[in-house]
Amino acid sequence: MALLFNTTAINTASLTNFPSLSIPHKYSQSPRRSFRIRVSSEELDKENEIKDENSSIAQQKKLSKQSSWETKDYKGNDYLYRLGAEADNMNIVVGAKPGVIDDLFAGNVLGREADVVFDYRQKITRSFEYLQGDYYIAPLFLDKVVCHIVKNFVAHLLNAKVPLILGIWGGKGQGKTFQTELIFRAMGVEPVIMSAGELESEKAGEPGRLIRERYRAASFVVQNQGKLSCLMVNDIDAGIGRFGDTQVTVNNQIVSGTLMNLADNPTRVSTGQNWRETDVTHRIPIIVTGNDFSTIYAPLIRDGRMEKFYWQPNQEDIVNIVHRMYEKDGISKDEVVSIVNTFPNQALDFYGALRSRTYDRSLLKWVEDCGGIQDLGPVLLKRKKGGELPTFVPPEQTFEALLESGYSLVKEQQLIMETRLAKEYMKNMD
Repeated sequence: MALLFNTTAINTASLTNFPSLSIPHKYSQSPRRSFRIRVSSEELDKENEIKDENSSIAQQKKLSKQSSWETKDYKGNDYLYRLGAEADNMNIVVGAKPGVIDDLFAGNVLGREADVVFDYRQKITRSFEYLQGDYYIAPLFLDKVVCHIVKNFVAHLLNAKVPLILGIWGGKGQGKTFQTELIFRAMGVEPVIMSAGELESEKAGEPGRLIRERYRAASFVVQNQGKLSCLMVNDIDAGIGRFGDTQVTVNNQIVSGTLMNLADNPTRVSTGQNWRETDVTHRIPIIVTGNDFSTIYAPLIRDGRMEKFYWQPNQEDIVNIVHRMYEKDGISKDEVVSIVNTFPNQALDFYGALRSRTYDRSLLKWVEDCGGIQDLGPVLLKRKKGGELPTFVPPEQTFEALLESGYSLVKEQQLIMETRLAKEYMKNMD
């Protein structure tokens, strides 16, 4: 059987069904001759195999030109596959390293050994350039924090049990966090800082995982930057404390368990990847702050895991801290003593609020200089490029102005305590 067909549209799949094919003379070189093409099924199969093999080789060559991901791991397996198997790989050696990552990403600008996670570490670590000036650090506070950090970094040299966690607790607004940050700046410590808001999540286990990741990030600071580091959790009792009828969540339990596990095994910390014998992290001290540690799960705060430090500044500490605060304003130490005695039993942040309150009148005058409140938005947010705002003149700090601000703040405190609007609203609900 012969089939007439157009040579510009040959369906090779149909050749196996027709052993004899005839081409009309108008498509042939000679108008009077015709020729037959006989193709066997075996020849077609062999030809298709050759085409598939050639296509695969061409595809491999094409990929190799686009990417250089051909690195093998220490077992000889595909390196990318192993990285993918580790859910969230924390191995920062996989940075912009020639021969490991595509040269397109390594580049020649940042250097052949550029660290791809440098920006990530910079975001979660804290530096204290903003703490400009001469501040007072209470000696007792300084000794406690410095001793804890040093003991943990030389724990392998001590023949004693060293608690991994230091718990600093005390009244509200007593400068626990600020004093700790001043010590970090003095020691050159670059810490990883967390807050109570990160200890809860809609996903079960996420806060515990976050703590382990931040702990390892602090370890990387020690290993790769050659700086002291630690993990600090502010207001931990607000995150995992039990107050009255507060519901205890799974994440509360996991966070407590994670911190207990870190205290017991400070050099083996998993973030989800498979365990490796060489995966040993540096021992990183942990510092937590809070107001009432009696609300925290008791086994977490036991002496073997957490060293407790109750911070209640005495009169001398308060006077020295406040004097350093007002020293540049020309307030003498005797005037500071008088202010502290006028407003006793106040937290340290109260005396900082005094200075802030004195700025109110000067700030309102500056608003008027800007054109008033009607034009304030466009002036602050949409001012033309190169435009200058009116110069703000800070108020002159005087003893009388600070006393006036203090009486105003005390009055507001008393109003809150005496005027209980919640009871007023609910008095008819009994």
